[in-house]
Amino acid sequence: MVVTIGCGALRTIHVPATPPPPEQLSQLWVDQGDTPRDLFRGILAEQLAPPREAPYELIARDDRGFSTSFDVKGPDGVEWSAKIGPEAQTEVVVSRLLWGLGYHQPPIYYLPSWNLALPKGESKRESEARFRPKLPQLKVAKEPWRWADNALLGAREFRGLLVTLLMFNSTDLKDDNNVIYEVSEPWSGGPRWFVVRDLGAALGETGKLDPRRNWLAGFEKQAFITQVTDTSVRFDYTGRHQELLTMISPGDVRWAAGRLRQLTDQQWRDAFRSGNYSEADSARYVARIREKIEDGLALRVDRRVTDH
Repeated sequence: MVVTIGCGALRTIHVPATPPPPEQLSQLWVDQGDTPRDLFRGILAEQLAPPREAPYELIARDDRGFSTSFDVKGPDGVEWSAKIGPEAQTEVVVSRLLWGLGYHQPPIYYLPSWNLALPKGESKRESEARFRPKLPQLKVAKEPWRWADNALLGAREFRGLLVTLLMFNSTDLKDDNNVIYEVSEPWSGGPRWFVVRDLGAALGETGKLDPRRNWLAGFEKQAFITQVTDTSVRFDYTGRHQELLTMISPGDVRWAAGRLRQLTDQQWRDAFRSGNYSEADSARYVARIREKIEDGLALRVDRRVTDH
């Protein structure tokens, strides 16, 4: 439930005292235990990775968003959503990291370039893109799930997802970026997945008006935590839907930081390698994220936190 407090003040999202049952939580997150996931190849990589040199037939093109998107079909009949531009790298990396933490994500891949089929057997070489297959076993429900109104609000894993996105400077926390997948194959998590899907507005600066995505210097420069009390945390976040941050407690930040800390050095390298980042840039991104992780683990109440 969301309650408005004061004129012009942020809405406060009240967190239920009782967490959801395990079978409901599994629709969002599953515990990985001691078996780390392969963040370079990703889910179903061997079966579905898009061929790099194949021509892709155009079905539709959408120029309305920040990044141009294509619906295309490969020579094997598989249909894909392909998004070009600076969000291509970030979406793949953030998706792989969330999947490595146990959050459900669809298969997703990065191509540094690809061939758009043209009439008369010709083709046009297009720029880098995020490729996501449209799978019959992952059917998208008609309505997205809502950040402030869902049955998972009482789960620390749910609020930890929000903290994790803040660590990655995900700046577009809107309901339209969320989907529910109806799962027809026996994958982990049962018959429904709650997924944050459009993750490209990340790894740069936060902001409401065209923040710069995929910007390493801006990511390094922006702070993380600015103030802590015994029940709340303030973040250096200037993106949309700041009311969502009112549900986060210091314990939620510590939980998310603890989970991120469990990712291995190889997983961090593989996640950024999956998005075609250089070793030098990957190392700088991971170093800054690890600073945020340590800040989260070191939270104390009623004191200001000096961020890097």
